[in-house]
Amino acid sequence: MFEELKNCTLCPRECGIDRTKHKGYCGCDDNVMIARAALHYWEEPCISGENGSGAIFFCGCTLKCCYCQNYLISHQNFGKIISVHRLSEIFLELQDKGAHNINLVTPTQYVPMILKALDLVKHRLLIPVVYNCGGYEKIDTIKRLNGYVDIFLPDIKYYNEETAIKYSSAKGYFNRVSEAVSEMIRQTGTPELDCNGIIKKGVIIRHLVLPGYRKESMDILRWMKECLTDNSYMLSLMSQYTPSYKSNAYSEINRRVTTFEYDSVLDFAISLGITNGYMQDRKSAVKEYTPPFDLEGIERKESNGD
Repeated sequence: MFEELKNCTLCPRECGIDRTKHKGYCGCDDNVMIARAALHYWEEPCISGENGSGAIFFCGCTLKCCYCQNYLISHQNFGKIISVHRLSEIFLELQDKGAHNINLVTPTQYVPMILKALDLVKHRLLIPVVYNCGGYEKIDTIKRLNGYVDIFLPDIKYYNEETAIKYSSAKGYFNRVSEAVSEMIRQTGTPELDCNGIIKKGVIIRHLVLPGYRKESMDILRWMKECLTDNSYMLSLMSQYTPSYKSNAYSEINRRVTTFEYDSVLDFAISLGITNGYMQDRKSAVKEYTPPFDLEGIERKESNGD
């Protein structure tokens, strides 16, 4: 169905694998696989609101960080295969449950299928679509999302090449993410929130402070101040890093972020005047941020009489 998957170059890895026959670097073939589709309450307040975000957790990942808290689905590909048509139904089911948005979590490897699913229901989908990604994106792939995605929620994880390669094997990470974020802002414009504080369009840039890397966090914030227009985005500065998966292979990140580390980054953001957004409480490194990957919301529930 999707010819481009026969020589896949959707992400910066450009592995060129024929995903109709084999799995690419992301761990995915030409099927859509998800681990959960449910209301999610642990995103930024303007994303989750009171009703929750309609989060769809896709399996596989183009980044594969060694400390990933979602490693069960990103590295180990736990999940269930669904059709593109079923994906479109899930969008509407989440909307019917009162979700503030459709939150596509780690979606890059499935972009052709997602766009097809959105085309099937775009005349009935009345809530914004969120593209929730790790930032390691190809500009051509992001350009394809124009008109489909209302809210971009990218990470900027690293500034230095050696850090990106060490923990995510992501060559050229910062060049890719900086280009992608600029395109995301171009597409959505200045963030807009409704009267209840729920975001309708715009870009929220996430940055997770890593233990031992507060100065690199400051480099990222400095770039944002110097290279992005003020108020063209919102910042979500996160303290929730918890050692996970293979982080024990690197002693320097096999611990939580200290109060000093996080507060120094927070103070630096404030000193730059980057105050539009969210600054996470230091107590936020809790297990609730990792949802149960229990296949909720994947099977279609037939109503009585069907």
